[in-house]
Amino acid sequence: METIITIATILISLAIGIILGMVIRKKIAESKIEGAEKEAKRLVELAKIDAENLKKEEIFKAKEEIMNARNELDQEIKERRGEIQKQESRIIQKEENLEKRADNFEKKEKQLEYEEQSLKEKENEIEEIKNKQLEVLQKTANLSKEEAKVQLLQKVEQEITTEKATLIRELEQKAKEEATKNARETISYAIQKCAADHSAETTVSIVPLPSDDIKGRIIGREGRNIKALETLTGIDLIIDDTPEAVILSGFDPLRREVARIALEKLIDDGRIHPAKIEEMVEKAKEELLETIKSEGERAALETGVIGLNPELIKLIGKLKYRTSYGQNVLNHSIEVSNLARIMAEELGLDPKLARRAGLLHDIGKALDHDMEGTHVEIGVDILKKFKENPLVINAVEAHHGDVEPQTLEAVLVQAADAISASRPGARRETLEAYIKRLENLESIADSFEGVEKSFAIQAGREVRILVKPDKITDDKMTLLARDVSKRIEDEMDYPGQIKVNIIRETRVVDYAK
Repeated sequence: METIITIATILISLAIGIILGMVIRKKIAESKIEGAEKEAKRLVELAKIDAENLKKEEIFKAKEEIMNARNELDQEIKERRGEIQKQESRIIQKEENLEKRADNFEKKEKQLEYEEQSLKEKENEIEEIKNKQLEVLQKTANLSKEEAKVQLLQKVEQEITTEKATLIRELEQKAKEEATKNARETISYAIQKCAADHSAETTVSIVPLPSDDIKGRIIGREGRNIKALETLTGIDLIIDDTPEAVILSGFDPLRREVARIALEKLIDDGRIHPAKIEEMVEKAKEELLETIKSEGERAALETGVIGLNPELIKLIGKLKYRTSYGQNVLNHSIEVSNLARIMAEELGLDPKLARRAGLLHDIGKALDHDMEGTHVEIGVDILKKFKENPLVINAVEAHHGDVEPQTLEAVLVQAADAISASRPGARRETLEAYIKRLENLESIADSFEGVEKSFAIQAGREVRILVKPDKITDDKMTLLARDVSKRIEDEMDYPGQIKVNIIRETRVVDYAK
């Protein structure tokens, strides 16, 4: 029984303890919750205070920025107003000046009208006096107005002709003395520093043979070897009675050179048959390409032109196998480059530009057999393709007068081209063209009134004109020489210059009987 009571007491104590613990725990939790709520309220209040302060600060900063912006705007408006006021002042001043000028113009116009009226009155008075004097002169001289006018015009024309001829002679003499001296010094200095060989134009090449026995091997069985060589190269082989030689004929110098190299290689090798011919032709083409490249590099090195495109160098090398009127174009281009450079140095111009343009001025001749157009047009297109200097392109385009030269260096290239082409032995002319040029020269001289006879001498470099002394006076000779020279320049194409020599003589013949 006591045990049960004890157990019950323990259980009741436990229950009471549990209930008390729960009550205590609830109170503690409620106190914590209440403290947390107070802390939360405190933090919220602090946050509101901080937010309010931050808001006030931002509003203050915004107001400051607005005030600064407003001040800057006011300042800018003031400055602009000041500028506008200045401009208005200038405009007002200009308007006042214009009004003053307009007033002055009106006054001058009125003054001019008054003077014009006075002049008209004076002209009328002078005309009346002139008519009266004319009547008196006609009565005194027994000449009509027209007759007197004819005599006066004849006298004035004679005096003007004499004065004009004298003035022309003096001016020409002075200009010739100065220009000839300077030009002669520059050109002679350039020429003496630049000498070039000139090869004659030809359409055949001669290949020497070690003996005539090899001719049969070149021809081959039923002509198959010669046919193969002609087909592969496009060149005609002429095998005739010429001792120890074969003639290669063709208008294309590159093909002719390939045929020559290939034939020499076949002769050295000794084995001549179609397969070997084809092999040697290919080797000859490769060798020719190397030669072209080396010749282009040699020309660039010799003239001192740097920075050329490799394709341009190859085209320059091709000019070795191109001739113009018997003159080798590569040698001609090198000579023009050197002449232009020397003259540019003498005149204080750009020698680099002059020598570059001189070397490239005939670049179009490397392709004029393969493309349509003149060598000038082709050369300009090529240089534009490779983005060459525009001043060089202009010099190339202007060297035959197709366009106006933009630089003095372009004019020097023209002069150097003419010097190189016109020096003795540089070029050859066909007999027909030579005779035609002489006939044109004489016909131009004979077409002038008062010319008795003309003779083209000095290989067309001089025309000697005999005039009728009763029609051409000494003074008119100067004008005639000038007119003949001008017409020759306008109507003829010729290398160098042509001297116009006019001769007037009076002969009296009598016989003693």
